[in-house]
Amino acid sequence: KAAAEAARLAKKSQKKVLASAGKELEDNFLIALAEREEDNRSGKTSSILFIRDYNAHGQEISGYIDYSHRLRLEHFEGYFSGKKKLLPRSTDLSFYNWDTQNSTSNSSPYYHVITDNASGLLFKNKRDRKVINVDPKASPGDNTTRSLM
Repeated sequence: KAAAEAARLAKKSQKKVLASAGKELEDNFLIALAEREEDNRSGKTSSILFIRDYNAHGQEISGYIDYSHRLRLEHFEGYFSGKKKLLPRSTDLSFYNWDTQNSTSNSSPYYHVITDNASGLLFKNKRDRKVINVDPKASPGDNTTRSLM
């Protein structure tokens, strides 16, 4: 029992290596993600990323990504090394394919998606219950900042 407790404490105290550690980043977007990585991994903060880009089929897609959730689901070394491109998926908070008109929304462990509001799409943080308005013309909400990356 003592050995199991010692192993648990050793694992807990072991510092996780950040995916962005040691990478020479030149892209402003990747630099901003790297600056937020540790706080998002530890739960000190959470970030919602809006991305509008083209997929491998040349279709325009957009979506809102829960950065903390994505960090826990996949390895980000490929993104920070430039081998992969971070794009929204149909499993993210929100996804829209502009060519096929395919739209999805999914809650994550950290955010609840609110789609039936007159203000438009909203996200409610499950920890502090604050509502985040993603409309660029509206205030994002209490204790929330919007940054262009």
